[in-house]
Amino acid sequence: MAEAHGPAGPRRRLGAELRRLRNKSGLHLEDVAREMSCSTSKISRLENGKGIPKPPDVRELMRIYGVASGTERDMLLRLAREGREQGWWETYTEGVQSERFVMDSPGRYPAMETEATHVRAVSMTVAHGLVQGAGYPGGVFRALLPHHTDAEIASLVDLRLERQQRLRAAQEPLALSLVVDEALLMRRVGGPSTMVEQIDHMLELNELPTVEIRVLGLEIGFHRAMAGQFTVLELRDPLDDVVYVEGHAGDTFMDAKSDVKLYREIHADVWERCRGGRDAVETMRRYRLAHSEQ
Repeated sequence: MAEAHGPAGPRRRLGAELRRLRNKSGLHLEDVAREMSCSTSKISRLENGKGIPKPPDVRELMRIYGVASGTERDMLLRLAREGREQGWWETYTEGVQSERFVMDSPGRYPAMETEATHVRAVSMTVAHGLVQGAGYPGGVFRALLPHHTDAEIASLVDLRLERQQRLRAAQEPLALSLVVDEALLMRRVGGPSTMVEQIDHMLELNELPTVEIRVLGLEIGFHRAMAGQFTVLELRDPLDDVVYVEGHAGDTFMDAKSDVKLYREIHADVWERCRGGRDAVETMRRYRLAHSEQ
């Protein structure tokens, strides 16, 4: 896998700068959209880092905001160019038809994860994509994406496995703090051999110095994470941290400080109640044995 960088970071930084310049100019979205002869949603998407920036649009916005500094102009145009670069994951998602529920959005989620330094996640029903073995994701995708072709599913599986290379990177590996619900270890995806392979894969990853997997035991009963699994993506700038939540109505990304704080607290709460270290390993090995005997 290429060096961990992509267009998501530059797009978000460019958007933040454009929003700052607009606010400094005392203009509303409607004012700028009218001047640009475009929709307010286009300006909003650029400011939120969701749109693909075009240098001519950025130049026009700089004119509207009265940006005179050559240094500032160069910086904004550089971010626009970097924000148009193709992400490494796009070769895997090209031509893949989208569905509203795809377990790790094939485009935007890898873009955000590429910019992350630490992932804190809770997996309640399906193993997190960063710890799925070779056979497990195929079973997941075939169940959840019935309208996808075998070729599309194979491409998404390759993407999922490629994402894991950052966990093993020699420089700046991605840190992972993962809570796995005990019921997930019971729930069969594919045949028994697939589950044996999956648990072996998690045990192997758990030995990496920047990865820790804990098991949330059934004896805990009802807990704060019961509403569903989620991922907190910690980026290089803490102000950019994002929460990712999967759902049947589509994927949700939340970057409001209050949302990030809430999900951090939920993760910390269940993290402290989990089985960690040797206890977690022994739990995973016990379910591995159970699947191997079926």
